[in-house]
Amino acid sequence: MKKTYTGSCHCGAVRFEADLDLEQQTSKCNCSVCTKARFWKQVVPPEAVRVLKGEGALTDYRFGSGNIQHLFCSRCGIKPFGRGEVEGFGRFVAVNVACLDDAGDIALAAAPILFEDGRNNDWTQPPAETRHL
Repeated sequence: MKKTYTGSCHCGAVRFEADLDLEQQTSKCNCSVCTKARFWKQVVPPEAVRVLKGEGALTDYRFGSGNIQHLFCSRCGIKPFGRGEVEGFGRFVAVNVACLDDAGDIALAAAPILFEDGRNNDWTQPPAETRHL
C-alpha cells in the first residue's frame, strides 16, 4: 500500500517526503558507488518525491554515463536520494529507504529486495554474491 513517508539525511539539513509502497520492490546494486555507500533504494517517478528543506545543501556527484545525479548532503555526506533519466526507462528518483524517518523496522525488514548486477551493467540478473550488499 502506497504511503507518504518523511525522510532526511543524518544531520537534518535535507528533508523530503516520498510516496512509496514498501511492500513493492526495493533494490540493492553492486555497482561501485552503491556497494561503497550500501545504497538501498526504491525507484519512483519524480512527482512522488518532494524536497521539504535543503535542496541547496545537496551536492551532485556523477560518474560513468553521467545520467544519474547521486545527491549527497554537503554537511553530513548522506545520500537521501538520486535523480536520473535513462533511455527506455525515463525520468526517476531513487529514494534511499534507509533515510526514511517513519518507515519502522518491521516495514523495512519486510520490504522485498531485488539484487542488481550494476557492476556488469546486467540489470536483469542478480550478481553471483549478494550477502555483502
